[in-house]
Amino acid sequence: MEPEPYFPSPALCSTRWWSKETVAVVTGGNKGIGFALVKRFAELGLSVVLTARDKKKGEDAVERIRAQLGLVAPHHHVHFLVLDVSDADSIKTFASSFKDKFGATLDILVNNAAVSFNELDENSVDHAENVMKTNFYGPKLLIEALLPLFRCSSSSNSSITRILNVSSRLGSLDKVTNVEMKRILESDELKEDEINEMVKKFLRDVRNGTWKSQGWPSYWTDYAVSKLALNAYSKVLAKRYNINTTKLMSVNCFCPGFTQTSMTKGKGTHTADQAASLATILVLLPPHHLPTGKFFLLRNNTTFQQVANSKL
Repeated sequence: MEPEPYFPSPALCSTRWWSKETVAVVTGGNKGIGFALVKRFAELGLSVVLTARDKKKGEDAVERIRAQLGLVAPHHHVHFLVLDVSDADSIKTFASSFKDKFGATLDILVNNAAVSFNELDENSVDHAENVMKTNFYGPKLLIEALLPLFRCSSSSNSSITRILNVSSRLGSLDKVTNVEMKRILESDELKEDEINEMVKKFLRDVRNGTWKSQGWPSYWTDYAVSKLALNAYSKVLAKRYNINTTKLMSVNCFCPGFTQTSMTKGKGTHTADQAASLATILVLLPPHHLPTGKFFLLRNNTTFQQVANSKL
């Protein structure tokens, strides 16, 4: 999956198809882009489930959003559920808790939670297993666990499930120099098993100490490979649920760019709120303008400012 040369116009979202009954889940929502996304969705009137690994941090984040937006019980529509995307049991528990509280009503999933253990100028792979578990396997397992709970899983409902995977341009195919690996990933017939094998090969290369010579991305390598795998999986998933021009699910990736978050130690060219405003546009496009299998990013700061500062 390669980045698109354009970014959808905010004007396309002028028709509000969503309501308070529209339910969104945002992972890693206690800080950064995730927090900003939950707040933005709530501002626009959606019901939002903020997730976080730490119960107290998650509950505090929800209270901050409710206070900032003036939401008072029982009329507030921001909720919290514990979720550690790196833990398969936590994912199962979350799916069960969501079902008990909301039923099969999920419309939007934003896989935002991610980790990197490198400083901006470092490239260690000491935590590669954890990075893959959180950034690739976690979103994948979560999507699989939530599939029966998406509103479109009901044959009587014609809504389109929306999944946005927060990714990175570091996971672009042009960062891969392994010719055979690139050929596999570029194929229109890419299979999920091939993606899993790619991740396993990378982790083997890490354990064998050969990862530097195998054509993997050269900057933030473990993080980049995790996003490369997430992009590839998104491509496969989009194709799987786009049958005979009938779009049952929209699956797209979004690179928020160099954003001021804890991962960048507060450095960046723009804020988490600005990045979240872009992600919101992608997620809330009306059905007839909603793409699938695409990877969006902003290519220049002028365009970024124009789009990020627009109002829905």
